[in-house]
Amino acid sequence: MKKRILEQRWPWLIAAGVGVAAFLSTFIEIGDWDRRPSGSMEDIAKLRERDDLNVLFILVDTMRAEHLGSYGNERNTSPLLDRLARSGVRFERHLAQSTWTKSSMASLWTGLYPARTGITRFDDVIPEAALMAPELLQKAGFHTVGLYRNGWVAPTFGFDQGFDVYEKPIPTKLPPNAKRENPTVTETGSDQGVVEAAQEFLRVSGRERWFLYLHLMDLHEYVYSAETAVFGNKYKDIYDNSMLWTDNTLGYLMETLAHLDQLDHTLIVLVSDHGEAFLERGFEGHAREVYRETTEVPFILSFPFRLDPGIVVKTRTQNVDVWPTILDIVGAEPLEDVDGRSRLPEILSSAASGSGEAAQIAISELDKNWARRGMEPLPTIAVLDGPFRYVRTQVGKDFQEELFDARDDPLELRDRLADEADVGARLSALADEYYEKEPGWGESPTREIGELELNLLRALGYQIE
Repeated sequence: MKKRILEQRWPWLIAAGVGVAAFLSTFIEIGDWDRRPSGSMEDIAKLRERDDLNVLFILVDTMRAEHLGSYGNERNTSPLLDRLARSGVRFERHLAQSTWTKSSMASLWTGLYPARTGITRFDDVIPEAALMAPELLQKAGFHTVGLYRNGWVAPTFGFDQGFDVYEKPIPTKLPPNAKRENPTVTETGSDQGVVEAAQEFLRVSGRERWFLYLHLMDLHEYVYSAETAVFGNKYKDIYDNSMLWTDNTLGYLMETLAHLDQLDHTLIVLVSDHGEAFLERGFEGHAREVYRETTEVPFILSFPFRLDPGIVVKTRTQNVDVWPTILDIVGAEPLEDVDGRSRLPEILSSAASGSGEAAQIAISELDKNWARRGMEPLPTIAVLDGPFRYVRTQVGKDFQEELFDARDDPLELRDRLADEADVGARLSALADEYYEKEPGWGESPTREIGELELNLLRALGYQIE
């Protein structure tokens, strides 16, 4: 079956490589693409009964939530995504499970914390015994397609499970007026190649029931154009320029969905694997710490209809909740024995009362030595409970502890551990319990990675030693 599908996909995948000129000429101007009907809470509840519902899953790598307008940015960085948020569901306080792509994505796809996936180091591989969300959509009759640009989610690390087609599209050159400003990145190509491939897939195979996963990287690489260079030239400004570039790129995809009459048959999901730091604590980038700037990410749901007004879920959610929620909405089989849970009840209760259910403990974890071959793990963990974030980092045989209270310190820059020792002790005990967890399938396998592949991963900006 998989071989037959792979043979069929070549026409649209190859056609996507014709170059960025075709992409840019598809639509000269982004028009009023949103012609979805109005909907209600009853329509959300009835989505599980529909057999014509598709799922578009957009993962924008390195998207820090508060740099979107709908999450509080005063700059107009994300008009399209803000529009989806206003007419859908926005999860206000959403946590990534790690600040490094492979570990974070393994948790997202399985609904399990890193301690239970075992995916914490550069050579770890998701085993076949792991159950991933695309496998359940495949079982439910969806044609499953994944298009990615980040090598950490390559098939060689086990991320193709459940996909009929899982490919890295042929790279397309940036247009002449575009720039790539991340100084550590030497990767070629752009997200326009991914969107081209997605557009062609929709034209060729869009009448089947589909699940389409797009993993975008231009924001990670700080790509922007002259048209989106409107916020300045400092590090954070360039990131916002790239945010607008990515938002514009997704506009072409929305136009295609509208042109093919697919918008009112599609659940659109926007998420990210981690955020980005801008010297709040003296460092830039990600994959180093688990503070708020690199763990707070967006989660937006846009339905085949518009909600007026949209819904804001204000209780704490996390990436391990994403797929339990989506599978619940579409009526597919659930992921079993997971750390996350469906947030569909909170969507409905938030609409009714403006609040939602009680918050739950949330966790983000990173092995700070994930990229250092032969070195012992150096774990750091964030345990969140209500307004509190407890951060613990291994230092030799001991550890360093910090506690932040977002109620009077929204940027979480002041350590309150001395003032809230009881809270710190309680969350420290939860961290101890967390580290006692193990993968249900046993120790995750590893694989030897050759220098050629390592260099391709280094091209993403990661320093693997």
